[in-house]
Amino acid sequence: MTVGGTRAILFFQNITLRAEAGQHAKEPSRHCRGLIEIARTSDMTLCVPSMRAPLMTKLLARFIAALLATLLATLFATLLAGPALASSAPPVQSKPPSAFLPTSFAGWELSGEPRLGTDPRQIDSASSRVLTEDRFIGYELASYKRDDRTLVLKAAQFADAAGAYAAFTFYRQPMMRAEDVGVLAASLNDRVLFFSGNLLVDAQFDRVTAMSGTQLRELAAHLPQATGPAAALPTLPSYLPRKPLAPQTARYLIGPEAYAALNIEINTELSPSLIDFSKSPELLWARIAGEAPGSAEILLIAYPTPHIAIDKLAGFQQLVRPSNTPSNTSSNTSLNTMTNPAETAEVKRSGPLIALVRGNISRSDATRILDGINYDANVTWNEDTGLAKRDNIGGLVIAAIALAAILFVMSIAAGAVFGFGRYLLPRFRAKKAGETHDDGKMIRLDLH
Repeated sequence: MTVGGTRAILFFQNITLRAEAGQHAKEPSRHCRGLIEIARTSDMTLCVPSMRAPLMTKLLARFIAALLATLLATLFATLLAGPALASSAPPVQSKPPSAFLPTSFAGWELSGEPRLGTDPRQIDSASSRVLTEDRFIGYELASYKRDDRTLVLKAAQFADAAGAYAAFTFYRQPMMRAEDVGVLAASLNDRVLFFSGNLLVDAQFDRVTAMSGTQLRELAAHLPQATGPAAALPTLPSYLPRKPLAPQTARYLIGPEAYAALNIEINTELSPSLIDFSKSPELLWARIAGEAPGSAEILLIAYPTPHIAIDKLAGFQQLVRPSNTPSNTSSNTSLNTMTNPAETAEVKRSGPLIALVRGNISRSDATRILDGINYDANVTWNEDTGLAKRDNIGGLVIAAIALAAILFVMSIAAGAVFGFGRYLLPRFRAKKAGETHDDGKMIRLDLH
């Protein structure tokens, strides 16, 4: 402590003023009075540790504990009330699809508001499961006017073109006539059925004229088109022979609902369990126009892999083989008669395809039909293989060497310009100014 013009600092750790009897209880002790006097006379600053620190620490600890308790109580209440709130919340309604039919085309004008929805039962209650199986998305119903004529369009939208094709073959009837509208089309009297992309359109005219086909082709041009993988059509129909088939009888199936709805079991033993729809097969069924039209049928089944087709082939061979014939599961082709001696059946596997021909058809015709069904694997490069020119490591090395050579040449050129320029530039300037160039030698003055 320094007194006299300086500031003294006293540190007190635990100063306790104790009350004593008499005069000591009313006034401070002699020691304390002396300290106070020194502080007054010598302008000292007393630094006393705060006695409120323990109290503030306790208050802060209690505040944090209360905050944590409140947070825990809120979290617990939220967990208890969450299921009740979720159960009482109204169900989320599916968003209806946007309109995809045009407001006008080929002179036809939209009459009234179109109907939109996502429930397949609204357009076909009997076959709603088939539509759902075909990956149905939504529908649109619209009426059109042109002078005194009317046209009603019923359009269904699917997730991809394969679903639209399956629905088209499901609704197409053998007595319909093929038309040139969209991808495929068929007509009967005043009704025209066609599909384009992932849309299936059923057009009902009040009367058909010579220009009805042209008008529907313009309608198909106004419809939105699927893009990417959704626009790909199934490849299974390409393996179906064209010449011996009855027109408009092919049916493309992607599930058991369509298989059961069309009632196309070749015999009672060809059940959905034998086909095994859990393996996601694709089916194509058609009638063969043979000696007795409509009495022979062909069924193509495409499994995802050849191994699945090999496993399923034995079941089909047992189906067409008489009980007294020894089994030969190693063969891919089996030709025999069914329960009816007048019927012939043959089964063949080619890759992931299984083909079955059955009915009132000669063995030679059945063999000739199945001989034309051969699986051909088509490889499509739909991913980057890394074999492009920019991905070649050799090209990168050559480019690096070329860059190094260019930099080397540029360095040599820059050094030459700098070196020769430093030597020639002063001489050029001196010559231009009419002066003698200083060659940089030291000038000596011999002064004595």
